[in-house]
Amino acid sequence: MFSSLLGSGKMDAKNLNSGPISVLITESQFAQRFREYLERERVLDVCHRVQKLLDGTVALPVLGEKLTEQHLQELRESLPPETTCTLTWVQNPIPSKAARVQSPARKLCRELQHLVSASGGTWSDKLEGDLPRSWQRHGDLILLSEDSFRAAMWKELGPELWETVASALGARRVAKRGRISLDGVRSPTVTLLLGQDGWVEHVDNGIRYTFDVTRCMFSPGNITEKLRVASLPCAGEVLVDLYAGIGYFTVPYLVHAGAAFVHACEWNPHAVEALRKNLELNGVQDRCQIHQGDNRQLELRDVANRVNLGLLPNSEEGWPIACKLLRKGTGGILHIHQNVESFPAKAHLHSGHLEELQLQQCPEQAVSNRQEDKMGQRNHRSPKDADIMDPGRETQAVATRAEWQRWAETTGTRIRVLLQQLHGKPWRTNILHIEPVKSYAPHVYHIVLDLECRPLS
Repeated sequence: MFSSLLGSGKMDAKNLNSGPISVLITESQFAQRFREYLERERVLDVCHRVQKLLDGTVALPVLGEKLTEQHLQELRESLPPETTCTLTWVQNPIPSKAARVQSPARKLCRELQHLVSASGGTWSDKLEGDLPRSWQRHGDLILLSEDSFRAAMWKELGPELWETVASALGARRVAKRGRISLDGVRSPTVTLLLGQDGWVEHVDNGIRYTFDVTRCMFSPGNITEKLRVASLPCAGEVLVDLYAGIGYFTVPYLVHAGAAFVHACEWNPHAVEALRKNLELNGVQDRCQIHQGDNRQLELRDVANRVNLGLLPNSEEGWPIACKLLRKGTGGILHIHQNVESFPAKAHLHSGHLEELQLQQCPEQAVSNRQEDKMGQRNHRSPKDADIMDPGRETQAVATRAEWQRWAETTGTRIRVLLQQLHGKPWRTNILHIEPVKSYAPHVYHIVLDLECRPLS
């Protein structure tokens, strides 16, 4: 009898509504003792509620496949003689509060199961594996990932599919992301599946952004850099944002960092439309001039205290432009974004050669960079320093930072050469800070180099 009860309990654990479950019956005064023991032994069924029965006893749900005769023996020995300790069934068990609260992903799965069945289809593991595990929410619009809803079955469901998705996820509009277009302006290939338009509003650090998700990029992963930009001491300064987009950095420079004026360059007309709206939404339109078109044709010269080069995977094409924009009398600071591949072996092999090269080309810069490298290691905890638990990972993290430093030093030298060629006199460059933004893949990090550039008197 005991073994048959255990076998059926294993089947019941898969579905809260599949039938009776295994329970232990005892008097109410011993229920808490039972519960603590079952929790400690990890055999309490947390998907169902403890129930008080009509005769005053208490039924504690247990995991039949894990409960053993030894568990029962220990419980019985802890009770006075003639006390109830019985393993039995309970029909129509009541789900626990935790079990009743469905995650959005689980709710979506259940709703789509019903839709497929009602449409005469058959639910399968393949369909369940084709559901999104994550998505972006922009107000009442859900943006799905490109690797979801690819099975042919979904097309047969028509518009009702997207209405069901929206209802399950608490949205009114649904869009699906595709691959980034290689059209020079990095237009997203986003398809609006439900709703009239793709315009949404997003708030970061008190700044309002509006944009059309089907036309413009928005990266929530850049929030740390937007927060850092907002804290920079830019009061009274003139900035140029060479790749402004919808204003990811332009607006924080104006709203929080206190920049006197920003020249924002952007050639995607849809991003320019959003940028204008965002400047107006945040009341800073009078302190920004938008330069629409190819920034290589920009006629500005000798105006900037800072230049932001926020283009990935690299902004090298903009370096000569940035050098022309810096004030030739005083110089300024470049914020250079880059995706850097950090392979420990590569960093170890090249670091010595790079230092020798730097000492030959620019001794004062190489010394400055080594000093800044030590300070940089104190100032930021990356990559994932808090998670480092063993010497191997720590060695890898140190090598990764060394690779960032190597790239920063090389970049500093190249910028210095560009400035000297442009102005016909010596300049110095100094690494102020290297900021890790996020990792895209193993050994690939988006980082930002703050590079000070000054003419030598």
